Amino acid sequence: MASKTKTEFESRLMARFDELKGLYHELYHENTEGFHYLLSVIEKCYNERSALLKALDRKREKNADWYRSNDIVGMMLYVDNFAGDLRGVAKKIDYFTECGVNYLHLMPLLLSPKEHSDGGYAVADFRTVQPELGTMDDLRALTELCHERGISCCLDFVMNHTSDEHAWAKAAREGDLQAQSRYFFYNDRYIPDEYERTVPQVFPTTAPGNFTKLDNGTYVMTTFYPYQWDLNYANPMVFNDMTENMLYLANAGLDVIRLDAVPYIWKELGTSCRNLPQVHKIVRMMRIICEIVCPSVLLLGEVVMEPSKVVPYFGTVENPECNMLYNVTTMASTWNSVATHDVRLLNRQMQQLAALPKNYVFLNYLRCHDDIGWGLDYEWLRGEGMLEAPHKKYLNDYFIGKFPGSVSRGELYNDDPVLQDARLCGTTASLCGIEAALWDKDDDALSLALNLDIMLHAYMFTQSGIPVIYSGDEVGQLNDYMYHADIKKKFDSRYLHRGKFDWELAAARRDASTYQGRIFSALRVLETARAANPVFKANAEFRSILTGSKNVLGIYRSYGGQELVALFNFGTEARMVAFPSTRPFVNLFTGKRHTRKSIELKPYEFIWALLK
Repeated sequence: MASKTKTEFESRLMARFDELKGLYHELYHENTEGFHYLLSVIEKCYNERSALLKALDRKREKNADWYRSNDIVGMMLYVDNFAGDLRGVAKKIDYFTECGVNYLHLMPLLLSPKEHSDGGYAVADFRTVQPELGTMDDLRALTELCHERGISCCLDFVMNHTSDEHAWAKAAREGDLQAQSRYFFYNDRYIPDEYERTVPQVFPTTAPGNFTKLDNGTYVMTTFYPYQWDLNYANPMVFNDMTENMLYLANAGLDVIRLDAVPYIWKELGTSCRNLPQVHKIVRMMRIICEIVCPSVLLLGEVVMEPSKVVPYFGTVENPECNMLYNVTTMASTWNSVATHDVRLLNRQMQQLAALPKNYVFLNYLRCHDDIGWGLDYEWLRGEGMLEAPHKKYLNDYFIGKFPGSVSRGELYNDDPVLQDARLCGTTASLCGIEAALWDKDDDALSLALNLDIMLHAYMFTQSGIPVIYSGDEVGQLNDYMYHADIKKKFDSRYLHRGKFDWELAAARRDASTYQGRIFSALRVLETARAANPVFKANAEFRSILTGSKNVLGIYRSYGGQELVALFNFGTEARMVAFPSTRPFVNLFTGKRHTRKSIELKPYEFIWALLK
């Protein structure tokens, strides 16, 4: 058995050895010692991988497209908010099955200082779970249970920086030169000022600048927050050790490793320190290493940028990088269409996605743990008479309920009165108007808001890739304003949509007379129909359809002889749309059969028409 295992490892390694060596030597200037150390790390991590996980590796190697199927539905959640701790999540495993969820994204849960954690994105130890959430053994037990139930698990890997409480940072602060070489340390402001000439600020209002002065007078690079010290990936020790940390998490049973802030990981003086060529070499090496050690594990890239910057992180057909990427721009364009009732920008986004290779897999979502940034195609919008600054102001005014007639209830994040570049926070339900309708006790407004909420989810399920629900959205959870009373949270409006999961609210999901029940049952119908019809596969052909109305978005999908026409009315008035086929169809949402030359879509109504 030992020889068989060794042969498996050697065959995977030898198939990729030359490229891995070439990339490493190119990046680290023929550093043979560092490369040999990396090889020892790779072999050690392979040997430490459990028999169950190795069996899963072999199964998925034979079905490399397993994550491109149409039956995967994700849910993103905070462990503490959802069920207290990891053991609590394990006890709620039946809830995920009831929701139709088989992909679970656990938000950051590794050891982070309570005072400066940035929601868990300031990691002090990549191999220790935050004590109140459990232990690594609890995490392993949860992932094993999930695998038994057919659920894949995802965890964030914060690779750009560590907490200033990490062991490396503590040693660096004490003057350890080797530890300092893992970061960007400078004795004066000269080099930091040179960086500042070309490097944009991520949070100019709340965390201005890209460097922090320490008590001893030295400066360290901190792109995000002063307590998050940027790692120096030009140092091969950093790459080697962070790769080992990543594999440690993979060996804990994680199926998907989310590469947090990946565009930022390579720094070079005189550049923007974003999306540099060396970043792609690092991601490609990480992909190769996963294919050697844990081929069932996928890399999910977090690239919150415009499409031209996002797509390169898929790599090429010959040299792939990330297995999956977030569909950030479509999310922002979707909410733009909600506020403007105009789908033209969203239609343009669909055309761009339709032109991409079918093997690209996006994670699609309406809301997530983060804010909504308005990274829209302003060059195109300018041609339509919409300038960037006033358009952003309109969007934010609309979604905080300031614009006349708006029923949305959100809050601004990082509001910069000079740049006028504020971003938005709020749950899907509150942004759709459910909160306002409940407050006003307006049944008609509530019905309209529910239609919008359900339509948006239907649109998300229509997109190619993996739909991911933000925990609570499946039962219409509202904004949590209690964070304003918490001194540790009150200055970060993202906690507006990071409230504890309301299990009393969720209990009403089985009652069709409640708004919770209406949303929950609608999502289950959508999920079931999507899983039953191959036309929703990630590699299906799709294109946008011109509907003749700027309020109505049209999408055509086809796969294996199945054809689907999906229409979505983003307007607040009914719209008559010419149906683009004379063939009869079944509405997959209602189950009704139709033959029509035209269709009237009520406000926020949609149709999934499977042609017969």
